[in-house]
Amino acid sequence: MSDDELHGFVRAALERSVPRAHIEDALLKAGWRPEQVRRALASYAEVDFPLPVPRPKPYLSAREAFLYLVLFAALFISAYNLGSLAFALLDRWLPDPSSRATIETFRNEVRWAIANLVVSFPLYLALTVSRERTILRDPTRRGSHVRKWLTYLTLSVGAGVLIGDVIALVNGLLQGDPTLRFLLKCLVVAAIAGTAFGYYLRDLRQDERGDGA
Repeated sequence: MSDDELHGFVRAALERSVPRAHIEDALLKAGWRPEQVRRALASYAEVDFPLPVPRPKPYLSAREAFLYLVLFAALFISAYNLGSLAFALLDRWLPDPSSRATIETFRNEVRWAIANLVVSFPLYLALTVSRERTILRDPTRRGSHVRKWLTYLTLSVGAGVLIGDVIALVNGLLQGDPTLRFLLKCLVVAAIAGTAFGYYLRDLRQDERGDGA
């Protein structure tokens, strides 16, 4: 039985007013995976109506895909350059005696990071605010495939950065007597990656609560 047949079976059972619990139990006994059964049942809203009422399905819009790609690109650029700016300032405040970096190198790093932030961060904020307003007007926009894929990608990148940051910290501690500059850099990375990870994890949980409503 394919997914289409599964959805057809669920619809036919709901049309005959079979309780959802009985439908789920029968499908599980037939060998269907629990997540497949829950997804098929969740396709129909639990409302008082003679016929099964389908929920809105996720959709894909070329325009929305473009906007979300720009939004997440602006996020990654902003996060990277914020970290670069913080690192440059820390290197200037707590210089490494073995480093040969000049004042001109420092100025170039700061200028480049600020130039990127001046362009990318306001763009990210503007697109994020526009997205939130659009979702408030039309909650079905939360079902965008592109949005969910890029949110999961951001969570994956954030988790990878956090794991790498902890590994670097542990390695520094095992080497003995880590410098204050090193510890502060680890803190900067954790703060930036952790903020993005926490924000989009909360956003994803809101989606899941909405899907289960």
